[in-house]
Amino acid sequence: MARHPAILFVCLGNICRSPLAEAAFRQEAERIGLDVTVDSAGTGDWHVGEPPDPRAIAVARANGVDIAGYRGRQVAPADFERFDHVVALDLANLARLRALRPEGSRAALSLLLDHVPGRAGEPVADPYYGAQEGFDTTWADVTAGARALARRVAEAE
Repeated sequence: MARHPAILFVCLGNICRSPLAEAAFRQEAERIGLDVTVDSAGTGDWHVGEPPDPRAIAVARANGVDIAGYRGRQVAPADFERFDHVVALDLANLARLRALRPEGSRAALSLLLDHVPGRAGEPVADPYYGAQEGFDTTWADVTAGARALARRVAEAE
């Protein structure tokens, strides 16, 4: 039996961008019928075990997804074997993932917006220190990235 693809989304604290990316990808995978494992994590440990930021929960809920049950976790070396794609939300976290990645691991590393035509190299802005509107912008970005990445994964199947 073939193993289905697995994608991990990574930001700094795993309470804003990466849980929203996980939610957007789950929503898109369901929409197109893609059987995939999806998770999110942070490179830092500040929010391990905590739920997403209330503003992230609100923007996800407004877009039809409940992320209130998600809990923050930190990236672990085993993630680079468990997941086919480890997807960073910004360049600093991508650099950290490259440093954490065990030699010879199988996971492909990328930025989420690398998968969106014309947006390669762009970060998903961190909305944490801003107002609710920043979370709306983040949702739009992670949704665009999720759709593009889901199409790529589906085409590779």
